Amino acid sequence: MNEPSSVPLLDIQRLSVDFATRKGTVRAIDDISLAVGKGETLGIVGESGSGKSVTSYAVMRILDRAGHIAGGRITYGGIPLHKAREKDMRDIRGREISMIFQNPRAALNPIRRIGQQVADVLMQHSQATRGNAREKAIGMLEAVKIRDAEQRYNAYPFELSGGMCQRVVIAIALACRPRLLIADEPTTGLDVTTQKAVMDLIVELTREYNMSTVLITHDLGLAAAYCDRLVVMEKGKIIEANGAAELFHHPRERYTRLLLQATPHNDSQIRDLLTPEARSKAIRLPESRSLGEPILTVSNLRKQFGKPGDESSHLAVQDLSFQIREGESLGLVGESGCGKSTTSSMIMRLLDTSGGKIEFLGEDIAPVPASKFASHPLRGKLQMVFQDPTDSLNPRWSAAQSIGDPIHRLTPELGRQDREQRVIELAGLVGLPVHLLDRFPHQLSGGQKARVGIARAIALEPKLLILDEPTAALDVSVQAVVLNLLEDLKHRLGMSYLFISHDLNVVRLLCDRIMVMQNGAVVEEGDAGQLLDAPATDYTRTLLAAIPHPPETDLMGRGSTA
Repeated sequence: MNEPSSVPLLDIQRLSVDFATRKGTVRAIDDISLAVGKGETLGIVGESGSGKSVTSYAVMRILDRAGHIAGGRITYGGIPLHKAREKDMRDIRGREISMIFQNPRAALNPIRRIGQQVADVLMQHSQATRGNAREKAIGMLEAVKIRDAEQRYNAYPFELSGGMCQRVVIAIALACRPRLLIADEPTTGLDVTTQKAVMDLIVELTREYNMSTVLITHDLGLAAAYCDRLVVMEKGKIIEANGAAELFHHPRERYTRLLLQATPHNDSQIRDLLTPEARSKAIRLPESRSLGEPILTVSNLRKQFGKPGDESSHLAVQDLSFQIREGESLGLVGESGCGKSTTSSMIMRLLDTSGGKIEFLGEDIAPVPASKFASHPLRGKLQMVFQDPTDSLNPRWSAAQSIGDPIHRLTPELGRQDREQRVIELAGLVGLPVHLLDRFPHQLSGGQKARVGIARAIALEPKLLILDEPTAALDVSVQAVVLNLLEDLKHRLGMSYLFISHDLNVVRLLCDRIMVMQNGAVVEEGDAGQLLDAPATDYTRTLLAAIPHPPETDLMGRGSTA
């Protein structure tokens, strides 16, 4: 951790930002003040809609057309950014202040080679000429530890993993060696080891270049591990600011305490994540339960992409065997590219297998082509909740249409009135207010969209629900509610879960057993608590060591938030 300079590099005083909407003016940022010292790392934490990203957009002067700075001032190195001309800001962006955006694939041009995108920034700010731009761009790719950088120079974003795309975005952001780096949720959706590698890389390079950093995140463990000071935002206001260790050990505000409590920890119980009010209304979970017979038996499952022997061929899943019993939750964990999603896609019959059996409710469904499984009698008993609640919903359908679609397609014998009543029942089951059923995805929050996706998945009362990173992009408080909802539904409906996640603390809360995958094969399997407390393999120990943990406090998982 670095000691900040007495003269701030970035000084924000009484900043307010307004957005013009159809229903009038909305104040997104309300009279906030903060400063970032030279060489300091400042963390801004809070839930979605708290104003974290809008603050960074105001600093960069890249607010949406409907938004404008309504008051206050932003000073960077003596330059009043709040009234700088766009011409001057174009020179400042990238050269003086750079930003790492949340979604690396969306931040990169999909039809331009990654090396050219790094070179573009260098040439735009006169840091390179056409003659040496390629050489300097390759140097930056090497600096962010991209292997075979010279060959990767000509790769397109779709040819790289999420972690590699994030490294390219970092290379672009740091190409001109700016003095201030703003990292907006830079590790969302990355597995724990990739997340640690990306954050360690950012720290290493910012120290080497003597830069200041603003880290925007809803991951309190990440903030604790990498920030000198923290600012907590709620509804456009700064409600608390302090040194990282002090804030975690002695939070002053109730909102901060609730965020800390909602963060999964080693000894958290699933109900501990909820607010006291929500916890008092939650159903009582049984202390123990007996599991039924196996409903899913996977034997020697394989998936080969490309023809064996070809240079481009890849054995993604090799000889995978496991069972899931009735009422059981099995966690499937591992790094990106280990075969988790490929395995779930084959079980869900979205992807054809290259060998092996998938016995579901006594029938081998592996021979059924993926293209024909939609009309299979067992289709309704096997459902999936996808990682991104926004991308998995049709943007032109209302919540009611999305929830009712499987009912309409797979139970045509039901009349319209019965289908509408079933949709209302499902909305109540997942805690979605009925008045939101007419809204479209862009009119719903992340947590509300997650509820729509879950309601759609349980519409036909499945026996097995595949959950692919269902809370990866959610705030900790929303994640807490969704995880508790899933736990309640499992007990109410008697479902089994295959829970895919890179967050091992979340897996600990929801799963009975855990299966660890590496390079398409299972390297360790066992009872969730035992495996996480005493892992048998170095790989599992590496995954556990990469998890950023907030400091131990009495509030996390145990204490009162009153």
